[in-house]
Amino acid sequence: MTNQLFFGDNLKVLKNSIKSNSIDLIYLDPPFNSSRDYNQIFINEYKESPSAQLKVFNDT
Repeated sequence: MTNQLFFGDNLKVLKNSIKSNSIDLIYLDPPFNSSRDYNQIFINEYKESPSAQLKVFNDT
């Protein structure tokens, strides 16, 4: 299986179409024009204060 392009949900493609330990590269293209804000979430592992998030991408 060389030089093949798969289109669809990456988890379904990985589970159903690709053998284990045979992946060299996975390229994911994010959706565009979604009118959403995308955030990085920082989880406080000590639970002393709430988790934080930072806006990293605004898709308009």
